[in-house]
Amino acid sequence: MKTSPMNRRQFLATTAVAGVGLTLTATFGKAATKPAILGGTPVRTAGWPHWPVCNEVEDKLLLEALHSRKWNRYGGKQVKAFEKAFAARAGAKSCVATNSGTSSLYTCLGALDIGPGDEVILPPFTFIATFNIITLNYALPIYVDVDPATSQIDANQIEAALTPNTKAIIAVQIGGNVCDMDKICALGKKHNIPVIEDACQSHLAEWRGRMVGNWGLAGCFSFQASKNLNCGDGGALLTNDLDFGFKCESFQDQSRNKGPKNLTAGCRGGNLRMTEFQGAILNAQLTRLEEQSRHREQNAEYLSSMLKDIPGILVQQQYPGCTRHAWHVYAFRYQQKHFAGLGRDKFMLALKKEGIDDTAGGYTAWNKEGHVSQLSKNRHYKKLYSPETLDRWEQHRQCPQNDLLCSENVRFTQTMLLGTKSDMEQIAAAIRKIQQHAGAIARA
Repeated sequence: MKTSPMNRRQFLATTAVAGVGLTLTATFGKAATKPAILGGTPVRTAGWPHWPVCNEVEDKLLLEALHSRKWNRYGGKQVKAFEKAFAARAGAKSCVATNSGTSSLYTCLGALDIGPGDEVILPPFTFIATFNIITLNYALPIYVDVDPATSQIDANQIEAALTPNTKAIIAVQIGGNVCDMDKICALGKKHNIPVIEDACQSHLAEWRGRMVGNWGLAGCFSFQASKNLNCGDGGALLTNDLDFGFKCESFQDQSRNKGPKNLTAGCRGGNLRMTEFQGAILNAQLTRLEEQSRHREQNAEYLSSMLKDIPGILVQQQYPGCTRHAWHVYAFRYQQKHFAGLGRDKFMLALKKEGIDDTAGGYTAWNKEGHVSQLSKNRHYKKLYSPETLDRWEQHRQCPQNDLLCSENVRFTQTMLLGTKSDMEQIAAAIRKIQQHAGAIARA
């Protein structure tokens, strides 16, 4: 019987599996080549780097804030120092700190006076907060499907979703990657619609050499515990429009007048301020952000070089304009047809058994979840929007590419990328090992 020649990917995957098997066997014996989920020896047993990283720098600044007895930002210096430092690092004119990334997004929509009858564009592949801040304003969230190759909003589909009621486009820089800001900003300019960047997961990411948060009217960041810049909970927004910055500052501070023009966000506002303790931690964390970011970048590049030749593992792509990925997560798409039909959940379980335990499937398809799907039946929305408008909303809720992405997506935490080069090799070895025994795992 004549056999078909192997292509490059198949050859590399086969030889890599053989090499890993020989190495593991030499180290641990025959049990090492057997998947841990089937009783073999795990590829790794060591833990991952601890997160967050903290030392005497945090101690010093927190104690300064404590003993100053000025624990909110009034009269204190920590939050102001952070706003100045973060704006300078980003190259932005203004930074307004808030108590969460969600609050920063909410502040931007408040400063734009988004409300009932307005529509806001967003992708379905994002944290649910992006949806929630729109519905908190009783505006209508209009989903635009994603590009599965990058996990970002498909900029080519945005224009078709615009209506005279579209008052903002939220460009979500998900996972540390960057969406096509050239196309999105051009659309915003063409239709006179402000672009707000949800960069909550993309600290230090860049588009064409300029940090995200600088491309639209404003950019929002989260400093929640899992984020690459972390103070437990906190947020900030950047803008190069000083008047808009003062309106945002007003909104998050109970609509108090701000700036030389005494600007306010109108008749709305709230207490969304950052505390001095959050500011102190962020000032300390900033001292090591660049070093940690470069470490993640190097490990992500090395890991991708190994995974890209494994059939069924589709490494996340970046648009040409993305000059720096922030790597809040390391994401790839898993195609079970290349793993003997082994389902994604069992693949992830097998990875965890191999010691690759910070593994998750990423976001659920929010556009199909009850929290979102019930919107058209909400009594307030039924009063505010016509049946025809809600029917159109239901059509936009159908996002087949997002459904595909959510079914295939696998991600590792940013903490894993703070590990060693050897750690990255063990991740790749575990995936190859599982692929080699995928049929047996699927049958077990």
